[in-house]
Amino acid sequence: MARAKTRTRRSRGVAPTRGVRGWRSRLLLLALVAAWLVSAGGCQRSEPAQAQREDRLVVFAAASLRDVFTAMGEDFKRAHAGVEVTFNFAGTQELRTQLEQGAAVDVFASADQRHMAELVKSGRAVSPAVFARNEPVIVVAKESAGTIRGLADLPAAARIVIGTPEVPIGRYTLEILDRASGSMGADFRARVEAKVVSRELNVRQVLAKVRLGEAQAGVVYRTDAQAAQDGVSIVAIPPDINVIAEYPIAVVAGAAHPGLARAWVDLVLSEAGQGALQRAGFLGRPGGGPGP
Repeated sequence: MARAKTRTRRSRGVAPTRGVRGWRSRLLLLALVAAWLVSAGGCQRSEPAQAQREDRLVVFAAASLRDVFTAMGEDFKRAHAGVEVTFNFAGTQELRTQLEQGAAVDVFASADQRHMAELVKSGRAVSPAVFARNEPVIVVAKESAGTIRGLADLPAAARIVIGTPEVPIGRYTLEILDRASGSMGADFRARVEAKVVSRELNVRQVLAKVRLGEAQAGVVYRTDAQAAQDGVSIVAIPPDINVIAEYPIAVVAGAAHPGLARAWVDLVLSEAGQGALQRAGFLGRPGGGPGP
């Protein structure tokens, strides 16, 4: 009986000790598993952060900005090592359509206020700023330079090329023709449009048609005419009839690379950017000087 009682006491004393040790082991195991899960979760969260690293900038810009933006892009890449800059140059209306259909874009630069206003209205562009202005001119093929010396001579051309009404340069052209009708005859626009053989989707295509001799005259921006160098003759449009194109730029809502997008806009609005634009023939921003 004495031995039995001793064994009973011992068993009663040992059982609680083993239970405590068991719970401690379980708690330690749970702590180790929790630590591993936290560590693994941290690694998983770091992957998207790396994927979001800003190493690429996508800029959609009006065709008339091709030369100056391409040059500015080289400066931008030197200031942002390892960054790839991709441009898409086309008619503003074409670029807007691509953006509205889901194209991945960081910055949008328009050749008019109307298309940018529509993007802002639909929530696709944020806080646009006018960064440059441009002046339409008439470009004349070299062989026709003696015939077309002013806007009033435009109906004398056998073949004229202009932009489509949807593209900014096309809309500006029609506005100029309407304004000219007040001093050059009510039928002036009709006489010019009777000679139109082609309506192009962007200003560079208008210029190319004249340079290649497919048209005798066309209406483009002064910057594009200057880029053609000696390929065409430039005829100014009277200031009281002409219109001035305003170019707004904005970061696209939901841009994949918002930091780089803001940096590009800042460059364009900066003193250096404004200088490059004016050397390319663009008029300065309204009020002059760089942006904020």
